Amino acid sequence: MPVVRRFRGSRLRALFELHFFAPVALTRLVLPHMRRQGGGAIVQMSSVGGQTTAPGFGAYCATKFALEGLTETLRDEVAGFGIRTLIVEPGAFRTGLFRPGAAYESAAMAEYADTVGPTRAYVRGNDGLQPGDPPKAAQAILTALDADEPPLRLVLGADAIGNIEGRLARVSDELATWRAVGEATALDEP
Repeated sequence: MPVVRRFRGSRLRALFELHFFAPVALTRLVLPHMRRQGGGAIVQMSSVGGQTTAPGFGAYCATKFALEGLTETLRDEVAGFGIRTLIVEPGAFRTGLFRPGAAYESAAMAEYADTVGPTRAYVRGNDGLQPGDPPKAAQAILTALDADEPPLRLVLGADAIGNIEGRLARVSDELATWRAVGEATALDEP
């Protein structure tokens, strides 16, 4: 099970500490103040990887999925206090994320050359070529926060929108294909 072997150890835990546990700790610290003042906004920086996956990004996506699940639940728990939650899901933005040495990269394995290889090549070859403009992303976040009815999720970038639309279509198709099997699991009534 090479995938499990790759994710064992402190690197996965460190990634969860950064992308999940740290935002959760910060949220827990600000919630009492926001409840007392009768409102506020919690903005979680997720990623298109919070809804979609890519070979080689399993650990990263897992941290973002976890943050999004918790934040979606939090929205329902704190809405009565006037607290808004916003999950920001950017695609590829021209930041230092793809610069050499910016992120941990596991050792390449020949068995995964066809699946993870293209992802590695994309990351290694696109530093400075990402289509997203960070100042425009910041403005979009402010626009969403200022809206009378802000979204739970703000997807930023045509690449992210396309990837999420593709995922939603696949999930919808799979649900329709397997609906009868899923619904057939109800107890038979006498």
